This record gives sequence, structure tokens and C-alpha cells, in this order.
Amino acid sequence: MSNGRLCNVGVTLAIDDFGTGYSSLAYLKDLPIQTLKLDRSFVQNIETNQSDAAISLATLALAHSLKLKVVAEGIETVGQANFLRENGCDLMQGYYFGRPESAEKWPEHWLNGS
Repeated sequence: MSNGRLCNVGVTLAIDDFGTGYSSLAYLKDLPIQTLKLDRSFVQNIETNQSDAAISLATLALAHSLKLKVVAEGIETVGQANFLRENGCDLMQGYYFGRPESAEKWPEHWLNGS
């Protein structure tokens, strides 16, 4: 199924743990992706480690220049969230925003607006 056909049925693809392991820059042009997930290993020390901050900023810039969204994972502090928000991160996930919960809990959250 082509990228256009996937999008037409509501399917989007992400590269998880971008920048680690076997993720390759070639995937950015070869795969029909819409999102990169910035690995928590870069986010964890983003406030204190210049290399982690630089890699995160470069990933954000690269992804956005390719019209991709970036999801940062492993956000645990307000400082991490602020750094990423101030630098244009599209989506964030991690314990700072909430702990994992079962699917049964979500209707309650939606109904209560929490």
C-alpha cells in the first residue's frame, strides 16, 4: 500500500527511538513516515548535557525541514518539557504528564476533562 493510500485510511507511521540503534537517516527519505520519536536517552539530560541538547535541537530542525512531526519521549521534568516546547517539539510524552494507565481509565478522563 502506498503512502498516499495509507494516509487516506488514517494510518500514520513513526520512527521510534530515532538516533539510536539501527535508525538510519536513509529511512527519512525511503519510508513513508510522518513522525520521528526523539529517544528518551537524549531527553534525559537535555538540561545539563550539551551533546544531548544539540542532538535534540538538530533532530527537531531536521524533522521540521522534512515536514515531519517530532514526539519526544521520556519527559520527566518541567525543565525538559520547557526546553522542548521552547524549541518547537510537536508532542511530548512521559511521566511528567502522567503515568501509564489502562484503557478502561480513559473514558473517565475524557468525561471529566482531565
